[in-house]
Amino acid sequence: MTVTTYLIYLLIAVPLTIWVARTLSRNGKVFLIDVFHGNEAFADAVNRLLLVGFYLLNLGFVTLFLRSDRAVLDASGVFEQLSVKLGIVMLVLGVVHLTNVWIFNKIRTRSRLDNLNHPPVPPNEVTPARPLTVGEQAGYWGPGHA
Repeated sequence: MTVTTYLIYLLIAVPLTIWVARTLSRNGKVFLIDVFHGNEAFADAVNRLLLVGFYLLNLGFVTLFLRSDRAVLDASGVFEQLSVKLGIVMLVLGVVHLTNVWIFNKIRTRSRLDNLNHPPVPPNEVTPARPLTVGEQAGYWGPGHA
């Protein structure tokens, strides 16, 4: 029953990882294009690199987590082992996904703040400063001014 548990685990965990990776890659493309200011080629390249990293990390985890310390003796043991193993795999997939979204949201927020520090267009002309009056030159600003 232990080998059966391993096979069922792999038959569920590997396609689940592939499905999550493809879904994140397909739907995350728009987000990455926004993060990288419309540079679609760069966003595609980063998306592919993230996809490869996602596969390596999660399939490596699935493989390492295959081993079990206790033997599976019956059908209920199969379900117990699978529920724990698949639950942990799904939690890891979720954490990796949320970490990626958090990091890219930080990048996106920082780039938007940087854009706010620069005017959207350069000024057309500069308004000259008005000349100081005689009272302003002497340091007198009139009634009510300190």
